[in-house]
Amino acid sequence: MKDIVFCKGGGCTAKLGPGVLERVLSRIPKGQRNPNLLVGFESSDDAAVYRLSKDTAIVQTLDFFPPMVEDPYLFGQIAAANALSDVYAMGGEPITALNIVCFPQDWDLNILGRILQGGAEKVQEAGASLCGGHSIQDTDVKYGLSVTGRIHPDRIFTNTGCRTGDALLLTKPLGSGIVCTAMRVGEASAHAIDTAIRVMTTLNKYAADIIRSHEVHACTDVTGFGLLAHLCKMLNAPAATVGETMESTAADDKDAAISTRKHSHTHTAYIWKDRIPCIPEVPEYVEEFYLTAAAQRNRNHVGDRVEFRGCEFWHEEILFDAQTSGGLLVCLPEEDAARCASDLRTLGQDCAVIGEIRDPEEKAVIVL
Repeated sequence: MKDIVFCKGGGCTAKLGPGVLERVLSRIPKGQRNPNLLVGFESSDDAAVYRLSKDTAIVQTLDFFPPMVEDPYLFGQIAAANALSDVYAMGGEPITALNIVCFPQDWDLNILGRILQGGAEKVQEAGASLCGGHSIQDTDVKYGLSVTGRIHPDRIFTNTGCRTGDALLLTKPLGSGIVCTAMRVGEASAHAIDTAIRVMTTLNKYAADIIRSHEVHACTDVTGFGLLAHLCKMLNAPAATVGETMESTAADDKDAAISTRKHSHTHTAYIWKDRIPCIPEVPEYVEEFYLTAAAQRNRNHVGDRVEFRGCEFWHEEILFDAQTSGGLLVCLPEEDAARCASDLRTLGQDCAVIGEIRDPEEKAVIVL
């Protein structure tokens, strides 16, 4: 067998940029809305939700990507945890999963076996059943899951609905994309690698179990679009480039449409830079410019909606950094957020209340 390169750079950094994806999705014919489809792709939420009865709905999602670590077993665990996360972000409980596999035909099948073992163990940890899957031969490895969950139709978390006075709770530290970049060039410390792997392999099940008992107004998981792009979506701040807006707007109304779309957020989020949990070595790696193209795409997409006050470059970069199997970002009352954070720390999770929701200002997000 020829020499193989297992990890070329993957995880959620491999996603299409949010601007490109939004542009494509906006052009998909939507058809007549099914009244039982409670959450579809129009809202860019974490998963779809379909009502089966007055007290039962299913949550459907899928996610897969190339490896971001060299160990096939750990890659399988991370990919599975990432795919399961979307169900937790909707407030649901995973019940079944199907493998999605792309694998080179001439590679050692033991590598594939280790990937699938890691994924299967995470599905078991989630309390779901692995029911099969689909595989194709490819030039590179890709792996993930299609996951079905269940939820009560009246208890769905969506990525919008935040209220003035809400606190912002982040349940995992940031920086996995930056650490993986440093790791690929051999510059990440053993501690940083171990921390990033622990973050990425931790199921959001435990955070979801805690926050479900509180008054959640909005929730999403922080993945490939970075914290700031996901947060802008929670604030009802639709992102569109000037070029995209101009293509679909009559010439006389271009300026008005651009202004409306740029400043249509219903709230402004204040983020306290010193409260942001991150992997300790990340500031050093940012100063060494171990950065990702995905973070730059995220910056290009929502950077004009964010104001940084007295921040260093690394503060900015970790907030744009694409996360793989990142934590939940939750809007909920301040007292509930404090209790959730305390309970999560008891479980050993590095989490924090990182900000608050206020009435709308000029910018959707202010970091200070």
